[in-house]
Amino acid sequence: MGNIAIDGPAGAGKSTIAKMVAKELGFVYVDTGAMYRAMALHMINNGVQTDDASKISSTCQSADITIKYENGEQVVYLNGENVNGKIRTEEVGKMASVSSANGDVRKKLVELQQKLASEIDVVMDGRDIGTVVLPDALLKVYLTASSRVRAERRYKELVAKGTECDIDVIEKDIIDRDYRDMHRENSPLMQAEDAVLVDSSDMTISEVAEKIISLYKERA
Repeated sequence: MGNIAIDGPAGAGKSTIAKMVAKELGFVYVDTGAMYRAMALHMINNGVQTDDASKISSTCQSADITIKYENGEQVVYLNGENVNGKIRTEEVGKMASVSSANGDVRKKLVELQQKLASEIDVVMDGRDIGTVVLPDALLKVYLTASSRVRAERRYKELVAKGTECDIDVIEKDIIDRDYRDMHRENSPLMQAEDAVLVDSSDMTISEVAEKIISLYKERA
């Protein structure tokens, strides 16, 4: 299959760009981050604490997470419930950063992701798509941006929603999360050897998407 894998740290614009690329090429966008967030929500719903690794391992087995497209929109289902409106909170994000490092959680979700990619052309973004989930993807991209630029993007999003926030605190959270993602035991965030490095710090979202589409067409 002509799959595209996009990896990179939090706040680099992976999801937005992956959706644009998928739409332009007529591929299906698989939001792996949403799947991990749904798993994190499952942990929270079951009262699991971030420091209880054994409970995370056992609880993930009872999570049924699927992605469907309804009226052109991706809908994430957790045990039959549409959880699109519940998985983008800060609480879920922090739990996801911890639970996604759990080997049993990753194994369960990777199997589902690989199944999807074996059946249709997909654009998938995450932390270990090119290195673990889709090692044979036709195109692998490592998308990044400076921590300050990523903090500024997040700050603008929160301010637009009327949320009071401190950009320095946001940047520190991003740097801390990068460290956790890059140093976790299972599938740490890293650039695949054959991935193309794209720094979006001084690029618009459209420019990045156009570059990835151009790279793909060169290989197809």
